[in-house]
Amino acid sequence: MYMVYWTIVEGGKNTPHSEAFDTSEMIAAMTFMEGLRKRQRAGEGVCFVTMSSEHPDLVGHPGVDVTGPDYNWKKRRR
Repeated sequence: MYMVYWTIVEGGKNTPHSEAFDTSEMIAAMTFMEGLRKRQRAGEGVCFVTMSSEHPDLVGHPGVDVTGPDYNWKKRRR
């Protein structure tokens, strides 16, 4: 699933908005975002246009998990 978020500024007041798109509608979400950005470039009070995604079939939990004492990851530097 995709969510597009944006804010409308009118009279000094910020109003957040969102629009949901199905997982199969990435192109529609990006087209919608481009429409918002065109409005922004035209001088309308549109700002903070962004998209977030969350796949419904994730295997694990999103975010950071606690590691155990046997965790030994090291970044290799040359």
